[in-house]
Amino acid sequence: MIIYRYILKSHAGPFLFSLGTLMFLFLFQFLIKSIDQLVGKGLSLWIITQLIALNLAWMVTLAVPMAVLVSTLMAFGGLSSANEITIMKAGGISLKKLMIPVLIFAVIITYLMVLFNNDVLPEANHKARILMQDISRTKPTFILEAGKFSDDIGGARILVRKTFENSNNIEGVFIYDYSSPDFRNIITAKSGDIGFTNDFKNIVLNLKDGEIHQLNLKDYVNKYRKVKFTNHRITLDAAGFGFQQSSDNAFGRGDRELSASAMNVVVDSLKANRKRNNDNFILGVCADVDNLFKLKFRDTVFSRGAVQDTGRAVSSSAYDSLSRVFKNVTTKWNFAGNQIQLNFQMQKQMDSYEVEIYKKYSIPFACLVFALIGAPLGYRVRRGGFGIAAGFSLLFFLIYWASLIGGEKLADRDLVSPFLGMWLVNIVLGLFGLYLMFKSS
Repeated sequence: MIIYRYILKSHAGPFLFSLGTLMFLFLFQFLIKSIDQLVGKGLSLWIITQLIALNLAWMVTLAVPMAVLVSTLMAFGGLSSANEITIMKAGGISLKKLMIPVLIFAVIITYLMVLFNNDVLPEANHKARILMQDISRTKPTFILEAGKFSDDIGGARILVRKTFENSNNIEGVFIYDYSSPDFRNIITAKSGDIGFTNDFKNIVLNLKDGEIHQLNLKDYVNKYRKVKFTNHRITLDAAGFGFQQSSDNAFGRGDRELSASAMNVVVDSLKANRKRNNDNFILGVCADVDNLFKLKFRDTVFSRGAVQDTGRAVSSSAYDSLSRVFKNVTTKWNFAGNQIQLNFQMQKQMDSYEVEIYKKYSIPFACLVFALIGAPLGYRVRRGGFGIAAGFSLLFFLIYWASLIGGEKLADRDLVSPFLGMWLVNIVLGLFGLYLMFKSS
C-alpha cells in the first residue's frame, strides 16, 4: 500500500499540472479564435465571462484524457529514469501490479467524465447557445464581422466594412442576394442599420445611399438593370442568422445539448415513427392487392371506350372498381420512392444521435486507454520530463482525435455503424496498451 500511495503521489502532481496547462492552451486558442467577436462589439465584461465559462465545459472533456496520458508518462518515466521501478521489480513487484493504482485512478476519472458529459456538458452547450441567441436579439451586428462575408443569413451573403459598439449601425454594405431563382441582386450602400422584427422571425436592413444591380436569369432582352436609391429596406429570413426560438424542451435542443438518456428517447421515437410509416405503407399495398384479386374479370375483355365479354355484359361499375384499384396501387408504388427517401433521412438522423451517445462514453473511456498506454511507454522511454511526455501525448492524441473525427463522419454518412465509428480507436489503442504492458513485463 505504501508503494501504491507513492505511485499515486508521483502521478497526482503531473496530472494537475498537465490539466492546468492543457486548459490554458485550449482557453488561449478559444480567445484567439473568438477575439474578433467578443471585443469591440459592445459586450459587457460579465457577458464575455459567461461565454468563456460556458465554453470551458468542452475544454474539460478534451483536456482530461490527454492529461491522464501526460501524467502517466511523466510518473512512470520519472520512476524508471530514477531506477525505482527496477528496484521494485527486483523486490518481486511486477509492472502490472505497479499499474494498479494508476488504472484505478483512470477508472474513477472515466466514471466522473461520463457523469460530466451527460449532466454538465449538455447544459453548458445549451446555455451557451441561448446566450448567443440573446446577444443576437439585442445586437444583430454581433454575427457580422467587419471585412468578412457572413453566410449566416439564408439566401444572402453580407459584407460590412464597419460596425459600431454601441449601436446597430453599419457602414460599407455589400449584399449578394440569391434568394430568388429568377434574379440575382447585388446591393451596395454607404450606410444603414440592422435589426429584427418584433417576432424575431425576420431581419430588417435599412440602407442609405446605394445601388441595386439586378441580373434577370430568364429575360435575355432586359437582362440587366441598375437602380439607385436614397433609402431602401430589405427583409430577410432570420432562420439562418444563428437564431432559433429558445426552448427548454428536449426536442428543441441539438444533439450536443442532450444527455445520452434523452437522446435514446429521441432515437426510440424516430424508430417507432419509421416502423409505423413502413407498416402503414405495407398494409395499404396489401389491401389494394387483395382488392385487386377479389375482382372477378377472368372472362372480361376491355376495349378502348367499351367493356365487352364473351357473351355477358359487364357492368361499368366493376370496370371503375378495377381502374380505381390499379390507380391506388400505382400511387402506392410512386409513394414508395418518397418513403425510401424519408427512411434514409430518418436513418441519418438516428445515426447522428447514436454517434453523440457513443461519444459521451468513448471519450471518457480514453482515460483508461491512455493509462494503459502511458505506464509501459513511460517505463520503456525512461524519461520523466514534461517535454517528452507532452510529445508522445500529442502524437497519440492526434491519432486518437483524427480517428474519432473520421469515424464520426463515416457513421454520419451511414458507411459504418455508430458504435464502430466511435469505439474502434479505443479498441485498437487499448489492445496496443495491453501489448505494451505485457511486453514490458
